[in-house]
Amino acid sequence: MRFEVSHLTRYSYERPVLLEPLIVRLRPRSDVFQRLVSFDLSVDPQPEGMSEMVDAEGNALSQVWFVGVASMLALRTTFAVETLHPNPFDYIVLDPDSLRVPMTYDVADRRALAHYLEPPGDPEVQAFAKDVLAANAGGATSFLGELCQRISSMTQEVRPTGDSMPAGQTLALRRGACRDMAVLFIEACRAVGIAARFVTGYEMGDPGGNERDLHAWAEVYLNGAGWRGYDPSQGLAVADRHVAVAAAAGPAEAAPTLGTFRGTNVASTMETMITVKVPTYAESAYQSSGLITLARLGLRPPTD
Repeated sequence: MRFEVSHLTRYSYERPVLLEPLIVRLRPRSDVFQRLVSFDLSVDPQPEGMSEMVDAEGNALSQVWFVGVASMLALRTTFAVETLHPNPFDYIVLDPDSLRVPMTYDVADRRALAHYLEPPGDPEVQAFAKDVLAANAGGATSFLGELCQRISSMTQEVRPTGDSMPAGQTLALRRGACRDMAVLFIEACRAVGIAARFVTGYEMGDPGGNERDLHAWAEVYLNGAGWRGYDPSQGLAVADRHVAVAAAAGPAEAAPTLGTFRGTNVASTMETMITVKVPTYAESAYQSSGLITLARLGLRPPTD
């Protein structure tokens, strides 16, 4: 499936300010799940310089720096991506015990995944995760599906700015933005020994809709399958309707922009405009709840 995306972020300042160096993580990944066809980042005002790099989590980022003052900063990205995996369960489990929870990783994987396995400190989140696990006989795929469904039943809200809420707060309120639900999902997975990380990007949404926002979901590391996406705000396994940009152990490390400005008592505002063009997707492939209708697609999740 081909996605064509335009994303504008504009910061306005009530008086000219000195812009500090800025980190931008808005370049989509290019890997076995999606192919980046084209990408362009434009910055206004014209920066003094820009360097491209890969961060510690493996995400592409641009570091931009400026000279002089400005009353506005605009970032516009345009890109095309082809998503490649319509089946989120296209892997083979040779040993069913390898998907038992808590997950048993080999020594090399456990060392590499240590940052994604840190258990939550909130006892309520731990109890929530254990309750979901108890209802699913200890299998990873059934646990992840049930966890997605329970979180997706919470009230969803749109909160364009601000940090993610702590997982325990989202659980107690039973509501949150997509990033809050992703954090709750991640911490519940870690509570039962499944490595999990935070992902930012875009999703297809309603093909007839005009308004779009950045989206957040989670990825878990499964034996025999590697990193696989789950979207708890939609209650589904991630297939070809999502475009991943950055992934990290926590939301802060995957933030689309990071920077500051210098100016005394200067107020600022932010506005975004995102357009996503995608082909019409077969409505019969999805239930109204947003769950993938596996039978109609001829797909089956691996057996725990």
